[in-house]
Amino acid sequence: MKTTTAYRLWKRTVLALFVTLTCANCTTNTQSTNDSLSLDKVIVVKSKRPMKLMDGEKIVREYHIALGSHPEGHKLQQADGKNPEGDYTLDYVNENSKYYRSMHISYPNNKDRSTAKSVGLNPGGDIMIHGQKNGTGAAAWITQRVNWNQGCIAITNSEMDEFLELVPVGTPIHISW
Repeated sequence: MKTTTAYRLWKRTVLALFVTLTCANCTTNTQSTNDSLSLDKVIVVKSKRPMKLMDGEKIVREYHIALGSHPEGHKLQQADGKNPEGDYTLDYVNENSKYYRSMHISYPNNKDRSTAKSVGLNPGGDIMIHGQKNGTGAAAWITQRVNWNQGCIAITNSEMDEFLELVPVGTPIHISW
């Protein structure tokens, strides 16, 4: 009987810890959901790891992001672990992503292709804002604390759902260090 009681207590403790840590990674809401939101840009500051959804100068939402495995500096080639820097457009949604759901960033642009070509490299592409790798969403409270991908921007699956509700295709994104 003591073992069963101890086991139940252990399970409750682990569950409480999981819920606490998961909620610690919840989206920062700076404005309540509003049908009249007019998002005009997304801003990413890689060095500080926020992604901000903007309405003019007002922050509507802010997400903590995971980046490429080597995020400092501008992406130059495929699989370098860097994220692009500069001005791009969020140009389409992928509902069949390997990473839950995703929205494409218009990297590489003409300048990126030209720069990579001048040094004999493939600039890559397929850079997305995405959720967690399929089948691993429950581990987001761990994965969002490290930079783990090849150059994309990762948020939790619930944040990705909200992001896709709020951010229309065609929205500009500015990414800086």
